[in-house]
Amino acid sequence: MVMDASVNPFTKGLDKNTANYAPLSPLSFLARAADVFPDTIAIVHGRQRTDYRTFYRRARQLGSALTRLGIGKNDTVSVMLSNVPPMLEAHYGVPMAGAVLHSMNTRLDAAIIAFQLDHADCKVLITDREYAPVVKEALSMAAVTPIVIDFSDTQFPQDGERLGSLDYEAFLQSGDPEFAWSLPDDEWDAIALNYTSGTTGNPKGVVYHHRGAYLLAQANVITASMAKHPVYLWTLPMFHCNGWCFPWSLSLVAGTHVCLRWVRPQTMWELIAEEGVTHLCGAPIIMSTLLNAAPEHKRDLDREVEFFTAAAPPPESVLAAMKTAGFNVTHLYGLTEVYGPAVVNDWKLEWNDLPLDEQAQKKARQGVRYVALEGLTVLDPETLEPVPADGETLGEVMFRGNVVMKGYLKNPEATEKAFKGGWFHSGDLGVLHPDGYVQLKDRSKDIIISGGENISSIEVEEVLYKHADVQAAAVVAKPDEKWGETPCAFVELKEGSTVSEADLIAFCRQHLAGFKAPKTLVFCELPKTSTGKIQKFALREQAKAL
Repeated sequence: MVMDASVNPFTKGLDKNTANYAPLSPLSFLARAADVFPDTIAIVHGRQRTDYRTFYRRARQLGSALTRLGIGKNDTVSVMLSNVPPMLEAHYGVPMAGAVLHSMNTRLDAAIIAFQLDHADCKVLITDREYAPVVKEALSMAAVTPIVIDFSDTQFPQDGERLGSLDYEAFLQSGDPEFAWSLPDDEWDAIALNYTSGTTGNPKGVVYHHRGAYLLAQANVITASMAKHPVYLWTLPMFHCNGWCFPWSLSLVAGTHVCLRWVRPQTMWELIAEEGVTHLCGAPIIMSTLLNAAPEHKRDLDREVEFFTAAAPPPESVLAAMKTAGFNVTHLYGLTEVYGPAVVNDWKLEWNDLPLDEQAQKKARQGVRYVALEGLTVLDPETLEPVPADGETLGEVMFRGNVVMKGYLKNPEATEKAFKGGWFHSGDLGVLHPDGYVQLKDRSKDIIISGGENISSIEVEEVLYKHADVQAAAVVAKPDEKWGETPCAFVELKEGSTVSEADLIAFCRQHLAGFKAPKTLVFCELPKTSTGKIQKFALREQAKAL
């Protein structure tokens, strides 16, 4: 029997009001940290120290200054910044103005940057002078004409050209430090826009909402077992899924952000030791960089540092070396569409008693859902029926819950396809083990993950096909000890061609971001099916043997 709402005692007269309801938003975390811990150091950048009182004031100034420019709800503010304080300020100040933060990958080429600026309908661009050459080229290609604000880093000065008429620091100081920002009207409002590489066509714009950012930020703290006042080293790019939401997580526990403009082994070891770093995140390349540092640059640590990594699980030898160096490594898994990490290889204490080879098998698995994720499973991608939890039957890894994106910006067809059947389809193939842990086995979209960055094999192939001497091309992932994977190109040349491997790689570098260009190139006749389809599985096996 359904009770009439008009007489239901649990609804009648019990409405939402300002006393009992507020939209969920991570903006509230910084306001609380500034209220409770105003003198705690929030940001370290070179010799610069910023406490929470000042961090909050500067974020409000940014929000105010943007508002005075006419920026408001659903306007896009793009940033081309490394891991520097303005990037942290943007994570709060931009949404304080009601706008949407669009963080761009600093390694992208001008054409992709221009596409993103246009697709996002960028109104304001905050850009570091280090990236002036590529940003200038992108602006010349873009249809939009955003207001450009240049950031000049006083701690690590850059001599790049000024592209706009406004300087970041002067612009920020024009804002009101007491700016009366408000929470979003609806926690479903957009807070951030991130672009993910697709296998065909242009990248897709992934839209995050305030509610998801709030919940994932809290889940990070729980997953990372962060006590109050942790010290977090920014080895993970903040442009990547909004730094996996850690720019918001740290305010929850009044932690310290230790900025890192460039990933350099000596600098990392110095900061870890001297700033008392307790946590850091990154792709396997960060582990390699730390472990392969010159002996004189390494430091003996007086505590165990928590290291969270994604992409391919590191080899047992690397895990052992990290432990010896003072790091406890935890494996995470996620995608841009789920705010970064949403799966964790939660380690069970009883597994410590297993033989090392069995421990390695456990560590190779991606794991179980974050506390903020309602559903994680492996389903048949066509029928959406669960695969047997036998650790062998392949299916597609799927997600559902509050930390799944709103959808793809201006792309209803792709959004509908991604959410078919009430699940987010990851495109990753995996198995489900009897204990409920998920393990990836292949990537159905042929995405290559190199140093934590996604590279579309088809994007690289399209560039190769533009070369006059290329008859056919296929690009696959080649295992790499340093980067995890690198692009490996197999190329059939046209008859009579004398182009060299170096020539083709250089050609790719002219048309792609450097990290996307093939590191290995093989001239051969491509294996094909009877219908002419290139057999990439055979090429992957060849790449492994190279």
